[in-house]
Amino acid sequence: MVRALEHIRRMQGGAQSHLMRCSDNHYYVVKFQNNPQHQRILVNELLGTRLAARLGLPTALMSVVEVSEELIRLTPELCIESPRERIPCTPGFQLGSRYPGDPRNLTMHNFLPDERLRVVDNLHDFAGMLVFDKWTCNTDGRQVVFFECPRLWGPAAAQSVNDDSRLVLRESAVPAYHAVMIDQGFCFNAGEWNFPDAPLRGLYARNGAYEGVIGMESFAPWLERLEWKMTERALAEVAKEIPPEWYSHDFDAVSRLLDRLHRRRKFVPELLITARDSNRQPFSHWQG
Repeated sequence: MVRALEHIRRMQGGAQSHLMRCSDNHYYVVKFQNNPQHQRILVNELLGTRLAARLGLPTALMSVVEVSEELIRLTPELCIESPRERIPCTPGFQLGSRYPGDPRNLTMHNFLPDERLRVVDNLHDFAGMLVFDKWTCNTDGRQVVFFECPRLWGPAAAQSVNDDSRLVLRESAVPAYHAVMIDQGFCFNAGEWNFPDAPLRGLYARNGAYEGVIGMESFAPWLERLEWKMTERALAEVAKEIPPEWYSHDFDAVSRLLDRLHRRRKFVPELLITARDSNRQPFSHWQG
């Protein structure tokens, strides 16, 4: 857990999150308990991101961020806005997604055209993230940020996103990008905590992200990890990190959610097939 020290700016998006400097000298995008989407969004973000990282997927570092009542009182920008009123953000434990560097210097993109998608050095991770999004029934489109790298990232890059170790770089004349999967707030159908599956849910907006998918074998590494890593014990361990006030101390609701998640693992291949057979046809190179 870290403490928020300074408000930097309001971020875009429906959750009305804020960029803040914290006590560990890092910056965090902080979502508050009284965000306009739902209090459970914080649970979804922390639980979903932790589980995606266990599957070996490139996610941002998450932390519980304590925001004091005094900081909110002294910072008028720390509020939730609606057409009719401004409500101060709730003090206490919030959800922070670490910003991967100094926001004044970091080049980050929310979108890449198809020709630049081809030089994303971890493009294969989009297949793995689709496994995750189908499993958790992410009812939002897949959200991604891309970081521009003067040199391609080495094989330790994906792990370094999660463990904050030193990046290993290899020389290349080709500009490259690295994708980081963000915003798991609408997993488990946002605040509903149910699983209304549909063929297009969880897909990234551009089919070019799935050019490497040639069949079910393209999803196999993550399906295997889903089966042997996401045990009932593993799910319970991750859930222990969640502050109970984020789910109104409703432990039974969390238990039911984890139980359904554990049972849903076997249905993921079928959900991938429904995406393949949809009118969108996202996997243009699927063979057979």
